[in-house]
Amino acid sequence: MGFLLRWLFAFALLAATYNPTPYNYVVWVTEYGGQNLSIAVLAGLLLCIGYIIYLRATLRSIGGFGMALVLALVGAMLWVLYDLGLLNLDNRNLNTWLGLFALSMVLGIGLSWSLVRRKLSGQADVDDIDE
Repeated sequence: MGFLLRWLFAFALLAATYNPTPYNYVVWVTEYGGQNLSIAVLAGLLLCIGYIIYLRATLRSIGGFGMALVLALVGAMLWVLYDLGLLNLDNRNLNTWLGLFALSMVLGIGLSWSLVRRKLSGQADVDDIDE
């Protein structure tokens, strides 16, 4: 359940920033940001804080190579679905949602990886030890 919540929050963070619907930060700032500059800055800072938390934890737990590996794995799974005829890539909106899914998987796995490694190996990370 913990991974699912971390992944859902990563997906929500990415989708709140940009998605193919008109309900996202990028479109809102483009259309109304000048009228509500203080709210646009506040929302942008909140999104930035979310990205810093996720990216910092992901880089510390799986690193840049691990991020590329998870992204490649998700890409290979999508490729298999396409080759089997279960996925059609003609729809641009679907492609955007698939990109958001892939990136959210990278962030969700990155945030959860230390917990998974501790459960599998029984070893705690140096950062996990209480002083």
